[in-house]
Amino acid sequence: MKKLKVIVLLALVTLSFNLQAQELDVNLQVRPRFEYRNGYKTLLPVGQEGTSQVSQRSRINFNFKQEDLTVKLTLQNTRTWGDVPTNAAADKNGVAVFEAWAQYNFTEKWSARMGRQVLSYDNQRIMGEQDWGQQAQSHDAFLVTFHPKNHQLDLGAAYNSTAENVIQTPYTVANYKTLQFAWYHTTFEKLGASLLLLNTGYEYANTDAKLLVDYKQTFGTYLTYKTTKIDSNLGFYGQTGKSTDREVSAWYAGANFGYNITDAFKAGLGYEFLSGKDTNDGSTVIKSFNPIFGTNHGFNGYMDYFYVGNHLNSVGLQDAYLKLNYNVNKWQFALIPHVFSAPAKVVTPLNEELDSYLGTEVDVTFGYNFKKDITVSGGYSQMFGSETLEFLKAGDAGHTNNWAWLMISVNPRIFTWKK
Repeated sequence: MKKLKVIVLLALVTLSFNLQAQELDVNLQVRPRFEYRNGYKTLLPVGQEGTSQVSQRSRINFNFKQEDLTVKLTLQNTRTWGDVPTNAAADKNGVAVFEAWAQYNFTEKWSARMGRQVLSYDNQRIMGEQDWGQQAQSHDAFLVTFHPKNHQLDLGAAYNSTAENVIQTPYTVANYKTLQFAWYHTTFEKLGASLLLLNTGYEYANTDAKLLVDYKQTFGTYLTYKTTKIDSNLGFYGQTGKSTDREVSAWYAGANFGYNITDAFKAGLGYEFLSGKDTNDGSTVIKSFNPIFGTNHGFNGYMDYFYVGNHLNSVGLQDAYLKLNYNVNKWQFALIPHVFSAPAKVVTPLNEELDSYLGTEVDVTFGYNFKKDITVSGGYSQMFGSETLEFLKAGDAGHTNNWAWLMISVNPRIFTWKK
């Protein structure tokens, strides 16, 4: 915390000089979250008990503008309450740089940005901030944007290394070695359309210990249609290329239709298909779709049984769900039941094919705008797992597998200046 105070003071002093046609905004976020986990992410193993903890994100954001130049710096600390003693001389995680980028606007239509930044597009199914995670997600990247009226084209690239090496050194970080993408979006009255082309290169060592990079391509489209009553979307993506010398052939489709029954009540119906691979398929081809950098907590149930650091290279997923939202005054309520099934065959070592039904999850959430800069939210979820889910994830489907959470987010603006 002492280091953070010094950094903040130096930043404010530096920006106080030569202030001409400049803007500075500084805001904070303090976000503690209590969670009761009793079968969260996977079925609770036999003989085990659930657990509870409080995690917290603390952030400070500096936003600076000077004519055609924009700079952002976000520092954060993530912690679990009690992960260091009360008299600790140092924090466990310390202060990390979440965002640190500079953007220059060459014209009204062309701009370039470089540095640590969030890459978030469309409904964040493929590329998102992952804001639910206290650490969230950002990339070290270079971005060029072309944005005439009703159109936007983003071209991005990244190249990663473990350090400033002088010889070829294995990239041991659990991350891509190189990335390139193009994202295009346009609007036609009530219709929005996006195209995404994403190329990710992951390094690996072959049998001769030679370092190689295989490239996987993720590509597709995302469409939206919105009126005063209707809010619907459709997405379709494919994956091809190679990963650790294995061919990739996978795909995704998702659709959601929402309707505003009244000003306060909205109902929606949705479906997602993520391709998978039969458990008895002996081929080396990767047939399971990977939503790669997506904000996956926002999809397929809040208990995170699927694609939140798990369920990769598996049997895939079909998710049919209903969304009911009700907003009144400062309150927001939601009820979201999901029915999960496997699109690929689940076959046991005894060659017994199991039913494709994986389970049903019911999510209930609420939000309350307590004050201008304070919101309170929480929820309860329960998974009713099947024998097939038990086979895939182990654990006990007969146990009560549930999860509850309560979060307070405080987001005050502490300093703003404009000249």
